[in-house]
Amino acid sequence: MKYLSNIGLAIFLIGLAVFISIPFLGQNRLTEDAISKSISKPYHLAAVTKAAKDSGILNERFTSTFEFIQKLTGVLETAKANQETAAKIENWQATAIPEGVSEWDFRIGDTKSLTFSLTNASLKGFAAENTFLAFLLSFGLAILGGLLFMIPKFFTLPGIKHNGIYHNSATRGLKVGWRSFFLVATIIGVFMAGYFQSGLLAVYSLLVGAGILGYTWWEGKTKNKEDFGANAPRSASPSVSGWIGIMTGTLLIGFYVLLYWFPEYIVGWVALVNPFSLKLSGNPASQWFLYGFLYTIVMLVMGIRMAAKYRHNKYQLVRTGSVVFFQTAFAFLIPEILVRLNKPGVDLKNMWPLDYDFFFSYNLDNLIDSGGLGIFMLGWGIALFLIGVPVFVYFFGKRWYCSWVCGCGGLAETLGDPYRQLSDKSLNAWRVERWLIHAVLAFSIVMTGMVLYTYFTGSYQVLGFDSYQVSKWYGFLIGSAFAGVVGTGFYPLMGNRTWCRFGCPLAAYLGLVQKWKSKFRITTNGGQCISCGNCSTYCEMGIDVRAYAQRGQDIVRSSCVGCGVCAAVCPRGVLRLENSSIDIDTRASELRTLHISEKDGVKLVG
Repeated sequence: MKYLSNIGLAIFLIGLAVFISIPFLGQNRLTEDAISKSISKPYHLAAVTKAAKDSGILNERFTSTFEFIQKLTGVLETAKANQETAAKIENWQATAIPEGVSEWDFRIGDTKSLTFSLTNASLKGFAAENTFLAFLLSFGLAILGGLLFMIPKFFTLPGIKHNGIYHNSATRGLKVGWRSFFLVATIIGVFMAGYFQSGLLAVYSLLVGAGILGYTWWEGKTKNKEDFGANAPRSASPSVSGWIGIMTGTLLIGFYVLLYWFPEYIVGWVALVNPFSLKLSGNPASQWFLYGFLYTIVMLVMGIRMAAKYRHNKYQLVRTGSVVFFQTAFAFLIPEILVRLNKPGVDLKNMWPLDYDFFFSYNLDNLIDSGGLGIFMLGWGIALFLIGVPVFVYFFGKRWYCSWVCGCGGLAETLGDPYRQLSDKSLNAWRVERWLIHAVLAFSIVMTGMVLYTYFTGSYQVLGFDSYQVSKWYGFLIGSAFAGVVGTGFYPLMGNRTWCRFGCPLAAYLGLVQKWKSKFRITTNGGQCISCGNCSTYCEMGIDVRAYAQRGQDIVRSSCVGCGVCAAVCPRGVLRLENSSIDIDTRASELRTLHISEKDGVKLVG
């Protein structure tokens, strides 16, 4: 079986290497046909075509996509400047702007989307001309290798044991100082991306990644590994993460940076999934279809790993199947099919405030203009967070969404499961968590209020702030940087629920209801606790479960997502996930313990 795992690992790495190399194998040739496929407005089409001819890149073959993008960027900036000049001349020459076209529509705005569409339409080379073969050599080999690697896990003894997770170079974690360095470096890079929107970020990211990798390798060679196991003190942490964990984190962060801000550099990856997009929605693939496809495939494959690891626990098997189903059906397939039917491609399980652009004008107009189905989707979305959240959380806690339905939680539970032990259990982390996640919730409420004010009044100025700029920065900082770059990219560095724990506004909303009015709690039997620490080690939300268990105190923390892994890894059955209306009005007391006496029996004391 070990040989089978090694073979699977080798095949996976080959597939991953092919996937990473594909953007470097692309060629580009900008033709008039490619321009016409990418630009629908005739006045923009004419401006870009003229600028391309004048620059000499029209019909020229580029062997490097990166070189092509640099030339294309200059062409689009020239076309944009020409349109700006023509719009200004319009005041004296009425023929400059076509009749019936507004000045702002005549101008070429943000050129980022044009850069992507033109680069995609002009792509030649291996991925574009041998799509099926390229898909098999990348996605196919990676999936096959991953499955072969996991098969032996089904033949081991069921149950959870500490098998070197704090010594493994992929799952050791990162000490606090280096976590801070990674966070600061990422935040600086993200702000650079938002402010400059240039290739400078790519260079910066490479330098930071290379520096951290170099230091990691040096320290791993020169220092002895420290011993950190289940019974290590809570303040303890590895000296530095192993090189595999650092490399994985760097790749994930780099992927999200390219996906959100430089999608033109990954058109080779988009080409791999283009046939699937054409079959499902009838439209060419975008970077977002690539993301949804990759997201779903990863959850399916890693869901099998979850089934192998937690096959002794029925709750985990059903829960994993649930999140994989909702991601595959509701988040990926159904929206694509709806688009093919000329209906709004809505993820019916997603809701505000996690779906922060639900109340944006373009989304509201799209739903309203789509007739009865669109109106239903609008009403469904509003009812889900106004009525669905309080009702379902009352009966089942926030686990009904965070651990059974949510795509973010689903990825954290599958792809992120190897890193759940890295969640910081310190009191300081809890303090930061409470302030930060509720600050994001407040930010989302204020932003949404401003957006709705603009929608109904037409005024962008709200109390001296531009609602468009506020919503734009929310999408950039929270929707992209926090939820994507940090939320997923930091799995191997800070644990798998960084976004859910510190940033998700919906998790904050669900948590508030769970803390103050929910029947859900994790009950403990302190008399049987042997202080092994498994529960705290595997808690992805940073809860020191062992401390509660030792006191016989029920766990009613607002951050608990009810994943049930603490109960699954407990060797004595100390922990149970239960629903009860007892003490529902006093459950948020600071200290709650069980007192046992001959006179009063068992009594819950606050």
